[in-house]
Formats: sequence, structure tokens, C-alpha cells
Amino acid sequence: MKPQNLTDVSEFLLLGLSDDPDMQPLLFGLFLSMYLVTVLGNLLIILAVSSNSHLHTPMYFFLSNLSLTDVSFSTTTIPKMLVNLQTHSKSITYAGCLTQLTFFSLFAFLESLLLTVMAYDRLVAICHPLHYLVIMNPRFCGLLVLVSFSISLLTSLLHCLMVSQLTFCEDVEVPHFFCELSQLLNLSCSDTFINNILIYFIGAILGGVPLSGIIYSYTQITSSILRVSSSYGKYKAFSTCGSHLSVVCLFYGTGLGVYLSSTVSSSHRKSAVVSVMYTVVTPMLNPFIYSLRNKDIKSTLWRIIIKKA
Repeated sequence: MKPQNLTDVSEFLLLGLSDDPDMQPLLFGLFLSMYLVTVLGNLLIILAVSSNSHLHTPMYFFLSNLSLTDVSFSTTTIPKMLVNLQTHSKSITYAGCLTQLTFFSLFAFLESLLLTVMAYDRLVAICHPLHYLVIMNPRFCGLLVLVSFSISLLTSLLHCLMVSQLTFCEDVEVPHFFCELSQLLNLSCSDTFINNILIYFIGAILGGVPLSGIIYSYTQITSSILRVSSSYGKYKAFSTCGSHLSVVCLFYGTGLGVYLSSTVSSSHRKSAVVSVMYTVVTPMLNPFIYSLRNKDIKSTLWRIIIKKA
């Protein structure tokens, strides 16, 4: 096929999850429902934290930032998918594709880094309780979020710059429901060896290092908890980590599942279906995990609901 410079490419075609016309209304209803639940659930978490002064602590500050990231993460991909399903169109402009790729990378990396920061917060709270408020002061907490955002932004811009240097063949059909980096590289007529090396390097740094930090934090936390003599003390300490640990397992577990499915299966469509888990389902479940396991969040939300009623 004849290659053409990326600047001449006006649009890509997102093939989505299914070509079956009868499936389109079902997919539209399903993803619209999940998106609304995601936005409502995460905004309720933010509202609960902001409206209750007792929740103005480092742990809930990071949680509200995670909720905002989840809303942004879902908004990067689902609305465009819903528009394409409703209009029976598969197109996305070149600029729109690069924008989607940039923001998707930004919020994916930011979620990973925020989960690491939250693990560090639990480490300080359990292992150094007397110095917790001194170490996790508002200025330091804000700095941790700012650094996480800056690293994620620079990395996502690097991905965008990398794709903008590629040339593409005349076929620009993306076998996915959003502009996913690896799929764009597969469509390229350029030599993508350096790009793939860079992707694996960035993935190892911004995936492996945060995960290693989380594992180290929970190793120290477990060691500290096991030294507590009372059973109630152990339960209370573990309960403060349960929600975060569940979200970490969900985020990294689904991400690993997508990676393994893409390497084992040759079907790009199957990989797209599996990727729904970490792009759509995980941000939707996070508010439920934190609210159902957290008495402070639940009581605050109930007070808000009763007050509005």
C-alpha cells in the first residue's frame, strides 16, 4: 500500500467492538449506563470529601484526585465511542486521535502514580503514626500530586510526538474503540523499532517502578501490622488498606490481562473487548470499592442524600 505522510491523513476509522448492526443499540445503552455510573460515582466521592471537614486528610485528598482521574480517564474514550455508535460513524479526525491518545496516556500514567502515592500515604500512617501529619502535610501532598501529573503529562506528550513522526499507509482502520498506541504503531508504514523500544522502556519505568513501590509499601505495612499485639488493632490497620489494595489489584490485574491477551491472541478485536475492563469497568468500580468499605464516605453520602431530600 502507498504510504502517505501523517500530515496528509485527515482521519482514522475506529472499528469498535462489533460490526453487527443489531449490537450497536445494545452497546450504546451498556456503555452509556457505565459511563453515567462512573461519572456519578466518582463525583459523589469528590463531593463527600469536599463537603465534610473531617475528610480533609491526606488519604481523602488523594482519593478525590483519583476519582477526578477516573472521570477524566473514562471521558477520554467513552463519549467518542457513544457518538460513533449513535451516528453509525467510525471516523475520528487525525487531531482528535492524537488528542485522545495524549489524554488517555496522561490519565493512565497518572492513575498508576496516584495509587503509588496512596500506598506511601498508608505506609506513613501505619508505620509512622506519630509523625504522619508532619510528613504528610498539605504542601507535601500537593507536591506529590503535582509531580505525578507533571511526569504523566511529559510522558503522554512524548507518546504524541512519537506518533506524529510516523507515516501511515492508505488503510487507517484502527481495530479498537479508541486510538490505542500499539494499534497505531501496527498501522504505520514506518520503522517502529525505536518506538517499540521506547514504549517498553516507559512501560517498565512508569509501570514497574510504581508497582514495586506499592509492593514495598505493603511489605512494610504487613510487617508493622504483624507486630501489633491486639487482634482489633490488626483488623483496624488492615481495614484502612483494604479498599486501596482492591483498587490496585483491579487496575494492575486488568492491565496485565490486556497485555497477556494481546500477546497470546492474534485477534485485535478480542484485545479491544478485554481492554474494556481497565478503560471502562475499573473506573466505574473504584467508587463502589471505596464507598462500600469506608464508613466515613458512606455516612457523609447518606447525610448529603437526606439533606437534599
